[in-house]
Amino acid sequence: MSYRTACPPSDILNHPTFKIGLIGVLLVNLGTPESTDIIDVRRYLAQFLSDRRVIELNPILWQMILYCFILRTRPQKTSKAYRAIWMKESNESPLRHYTRKGALRLKQRLDPTETTLIVDWAMRYGKPSIGDRMRALQEEGCDRMLIVPLYPQYSASTTGTVIDEVARELLTMRWQPAIRTQPAFYDDPAYVEAIAMCIEKHLSTLDWQPEVILASFHGLPKRYLLSGDPYHCHCLKTGRLLRERLGLNTNTFRLAFQSRFGKEEWLQPYTDEVIAALSHNDGFKRLVVVMPGFVADCVETLEEIGMQGCETFKRAGGTHFSVVPCVNYSEAAINMLETLIIRELCGWWNKC
Repeated sequence: MSYRTACPPSDILNHPTFKIGLIGVLLVNLGTPESTDIIDVRRYLAQFLSDRRVIELNPILWQMILYCFILRTRPQKTSKAYRAIWMKESNESPLRHYTRKGALRLKQRLDPTETTLIVDWAMRYGKPSIGDRMRALQEEGCDRMLIVPLYPQYSASTTGTVIDEVARELLTMRWQPAIRTQPAFYDDPAYVEAIAMCIEKHLSTLDWQPEVILASFHGLPKRYLLSGDPYHCHCLKTGRLLRERLGLNTNTFRLAFQSRFGKEEWLQPYTDEVIAALSHNDGFKRLVVVMPGFVADCVETLEEIGMQGCETFKRAGGTHFSVVPCVNYSEAAINMLETLIIRELCGWWNKC
């Protein structure tokens, strides 16, 4: 590994020696429980749902609701969902698997010998934590770091909370690395092309043609939009660009929002209601769903849409249902990340 000491030789006793001169690229995804055991799921949900960026309610009242009610019942349901999609061979969730594999492939693409740049990955909630990986990168000699939140569309509850956590970690560091953050890439041509290629590849594997392609994005409470969160607008633009790239119209390519929680109004239309209505009300029998807001497959894509969504559609009268895999660590995904990261490293990395 190529590095140099931060200070010239000194006569001071026990003078510390530091590695510097490398660049760290840290891919950050949402998070995952360590296992499907209820205790691990509860621990993960407690951390996730305690984030005030995620749940913007009175913190004292919310903590009472969270610990007195939600964490007594929801972990059982969530654990069941994770068991349905858990990757038994590697004993990890799909989100961890695809994020880890993606970081490895990206390292091989950018700098396999790690002489100038180190690629690593972390989870906002759960392990490995952002703080742990930032410190590990610093110990390896990274005095500059690019943080890459793997959220194409910006929201305070996703990208925002990643940057919050990075800032909290910087507060504890005596020697802070220089930090850059990857902006939202909801309308970047490299991202739109990667999603379009995954859709086209998946459609080529089917022995039937969909009547409708539904783009399902993770939902947010409507009041987040009214408070100035740009997420809804980012999703709409992603949907439009993807529809235009595929050469479809607003009848054959539609957009909805999934995963709502609680009783307040969320961004609409709701995915589960749209899936049912497409067959029951509109008479469509063949449906493909793509989730452009997720870079890696997870419980929301595989269980909520792939299993529950399929059941909803067929119960309403549909006959053919399929889900487009996320870009995961496909060639399209690595091409996209390489394009985004090289752009953000300009001025830091001599390969730009």
